[in-house]
Amino acid sequence: MIAREVDFPPVWLAGFAALGFVAGRIYPLAFPYAPLVAAIVVAVALGLMVIAVFQMVFARTTVIPRRDPTRLVTSGLFRFSRNPIYLADAILLAGLYIHWRALAALPLVALFMYLITMRFILDEEARLAEHFGADFATYKNRTRRWI
Repeated sequence: MIAREVDFPPVWLAGFAALGFVAGRIYPLAFPYAPLVAAIVVAVALGLMVIAVFQMVFARTTVIPRRDPTRLVTSGLFRFSRNPIYLADAILLAGLYIHWRALAALPLVALFMYLITMRFILDEEARLAEHFGADFATYKNRTRRWI
């Protein structure tokens, strides 16, 4: 079992990024305009991440996994995705893979999303349901988990 002190989404993101970096070194694959596409994808991901974090901070609720939320954020980016920060992580990972010419590693993005869902999102959804009951149920029914 992974120590609880290091079992956080950014650690998993770094691990998956490292796998893609190595894949790009071993089996480089690129396409025309890949650097430009990678830059745009990374910029979009970072923008989404910053906006979503600010929305949560502004609402005075935690962005730290496994902590009890104090508010249910359903506006802004959270109208389109229940997990815009995790979505931004996945987009960032894809952008890094493109930048590192690791197109063969792109299926790892789906694996990353599955792992994040199992390790973090399901627990977070249970916490939200516990704290916000019907409000979370309504939000969950109208807003997708990822996109």
